[in-house]
Amino acid sequence: MKTAMLVAQRIVADINERGNVIGDRLPPERAMLEKYDVGRGTLRESLRFLELQGIITLKPGPGGGPVVVQPDASSLATSLTLLLQFSQAPFRTIAEARLGLEPMMSQLAAERMSEESLASLKESVENMHENLGNQAIFLEENKRFHDVISHGSGNAMFGLLVDALLGILDGSSIGIDYPEPRRAAVHKAHLHIYKTIEARDPSAAAEAMRDHIREYIRYAEKKFPEVLDAPIVWGRV
Repeated sequence: MKTAMLVAQRIVADINERGNVIGDRLPPERAMLEKYDVGRGTLRESLRFLELQGIITLKPGPGGGPVVVQPDASSLATSLTLLLQFSQAPFRTIAEARLGLEPMMSQLAAERMSEESLASLKESVENMHENLGNQAIFLEENKRFHDVISHGSGNAMFGLLVDALLGILDGSSIGIDYPEPRRAAVHKAHLHIYKTIEARDPSAAAEAMRDHIREYIRYAEKKFPEVLDAPIVWGRV
């Protein structure tokens, strides 16, 4: 492993050991050079790597330097997309993954989702219904609905995966369109899924989500088969 990567690991370990929180500044460069016993170039490579991973931000100017931030799934999204691209994976890969993952998310959400998240899920369903004529709002609420369920599952991996793939999941960014009748059908499915989660019925929630994703795949296969077979390409999704 490169020295810069080893130093990056030590920096993260020290962040945990010190109990640093979001917004905390890390030690100045001089102190870090002494502590990690590396050259300036190696340290800066380590910090740039951590910045790309969303662990820190590098603030310029006097009083600047590395600051701890809250990482998100953007780096994971980039890595997954590139891995899928170089595996020559088609968009169908994402659809099939959804069919395997999202029923389990819904099952766990029915068991674990907080009342606050349940209220957010209900709000998403209502907003979608009130704005069926607006595709932009529909797409926003469609993503929000699946995001709330993934995080509501209580499984951090599911939440991160859906966050990472959210731009790919609905397919709109690569050519799948949603005319108003289709939006209405999606809303109906979301309402049913919400009711099963609200009722705290894990098996019904899983089955409702499974039916929803299967219908999505059938719709895409019928109307946009070329999209499902198109290769995933970074920058396109």
